[in-house]
Amino acid sequence: MRYPRPRTFFRIFYYSFSTLTRPSRAAQKFTRTTQDLRLKSSMSSIPFIGSLFSHSGNSSANMDTSYPVQKSPDEWRAVLNKEQFRILREKGTEPPGSGKFDKHHPSEGVYTCAGCSAPLYKATHKFKSGCGWPAYFDSIPGAVTRHEDRSFGMARTEITCSNCGGHLGHVFKGEGYATPTDERHCVNSVSLNFSPDDKVVEGKSEGAGDGGSKV
Repeated sequence: MRYPRPRTFFRIFYYSFSTLTRPSRAAQKFTRTTQDLRLKSSMSSIPFIGSLFSHSGNSSANMDTSYPVQKSPDEWRAVLNKEQFRILREKGTEPPGSGKFDKHHPSEGVYTCAGCSAPLYKATHKFKSGCGWPAYFDSIPGAVTRHEDRSFGMARTEITCSNCGGHLGHVFKGEGYATPTDERHCVNSVSLNFSPDDKVVEGKSEGAGDGGSKV
């Protein structure tokens, strides 16, 4: 009787053993699915990473009845496009460097709220910060309201339009910019419109957004 060579024998043994112990395709697919679900769950629990794929959806400040302009979500959707609604009403953020006003530096004019047309910033308030969003060292008096924002596990100061509560961005202080206030109003371009004529904007703002401007 002839026996298989030792090397051949071990190959046969290894193949038989690996075949018996290898998980089935269904089991492998189940394992991968479980791992994917665990990964997604862990990512959503990390504030910063989760924020890269979704917005906070917190519109509590926008529901504040102290704002002159009051609209339901459906009414806002009727006058705002999808991206404006996401940022102004759901506190979203546009990607850095993507906004049309990031590198916009006119010598005069006024930036207004894209939601209600209330004047917010003068062109002379804007400065080059290099942060990727439009930056202003000050606002028109009374045009912007500040709120404490503790989302994403950090303390920040959110800024909203004082007329309609639309989310603008955040304000940061003490960064060392050579500006009169040493503040940086970091604003989403989507939250803004621009008029090169101060007088036209101020004249229209008296009835802006059905509620009038308080500035």
